[in-house]
Amino acid sequence: MFTAFLIKYAEIGIKGRNRYLFEDALVRQIKHALKKCEGEFLVHKTQGRIYVDAQSEFDFDETVAKLQQVFGIAGICPVVYVEDEGFEKLCETVIQYLADVYPDRNRTFKVQARRTRKNYPKDSMEINMDMGAAILKAYPEMKVDVHNPQILLNIEVREKIYIYSEIIPGPGGMPVGTGGKAMLLLSGGIDSPVAGYMIAKRGVTIDAVYFHAPPYTSERAKQKVVDLARIVSRYTGPIRLHVINFTDIQLYIYEKCPHEELTIIMRRYMMRIAEHIAKENDCLGLITGESIGQVASQTMNSLIATNEVCELPVYRPLIGFDKQEIVEVSEKIGTYETSIQPFEDCCTIFVAKHPVTKPNVNIIRRHEQNLEERIEELFRQAIETDEVIVVE
Repeated sequence: MFTAFLIKYAEIGIKGRNRYLFEDALVRQIKHALKKCEGEFLVHKTQGRIYVDAQSEFDFDETVAKLQQVFGIAGICPVVYVEDEGFEKLCETVIQYLADVYPDRNRTFKVQARRTRKNYPKDSMEINMDMGAAILKAYPEMKVDVHNPQILLNIEVREKIYIYSEIIPGPGGMPVGTGGKAMLLLSGGIDSPVAGYMIAKRGVTIDAVYFHAPPYTSERAKQKVVDLARIVSRYTGPIRLHVINFTDIQLYIYEKCPHEELTIIMRRYMMRIAEHIAKENDCLGLITGESIGQVASQTMNSLIATNEVCELPVYRPLIGFDKQEIVEVSEKIGTYETSIQPFEDCCTIFVAKHPVTKPNVNIIRRHEQNLEERIEELFRQAIETDEVIVVE
């Protein structure tokens, strides 16, 4: 029945003179999302609207599901096109539309017409009244409610006439690619994939880095992270995942530094490496899944200690979330079941029994001096192990 979709956006509409840049980015993201759908589509802008026109048979549910993964879309309206063959023909189409979409027509309704083609013989108010009368004649069980209708029937008179009444929620946010690029520290846990999703929702392109520690972490743990990146990429587009062998640095820290400070010092070197790769790839910041107080390395004092080694800003979209809130988002975006698979990452292998929760930065710096003999060499070697996997 439906031959097209009207794409509604929210924030893009207030972008002023730069609005067209965001609209163009949204069109690109929609085209990319629909590449793997059954059917051919024409995505185009016209008079402040974005439309997805089906050029062949297509799977409605699959298409809607793909559109619901495109940041920047606030609503998806399945549309019926009507050629201008006179008002009587339009009435027939609308009456048939209501029969097809609403088998139970014991509902209230309102007609909301918008005429942008000024040579159409009826203005918006006349369309509203005359179409309402035709609907009441065809379906006496329906009633008009102009304040809070159960069915809001939209009729837009443009080059063609568009009929729609349903608005399927989209993910909102801004089109990916309009907000720069950042590097996500991606582990196999619940939090970091959610953090990447939330920053990408603000229009940021995502690269990611994963710290692998063979033989202490398995190839299956690595594959789990690739799988998480693939799920997140449904929303973000392709992700360049950098896999870094972190084993030698971890063992050296384990040998030379106090064990209660292992997590903080390891985290500081992860941040240093992530920033190095981020700068090489033109990223404007780092993204982590940290939340205040969730674990020992995420207290306010610990976050100060890890921030201290970074020049780039560190974005922590989950900073005020509790665990259940994070879990709910992970379930919504489809990462939760993969995140809870029992394959440990390098952060959980070398955990002290009693980690420091209020590290003193000056003391941490002093203990890092124990690493001076080899740390630069190990840092360079870790960077050289960078394996880039393009995930989509």
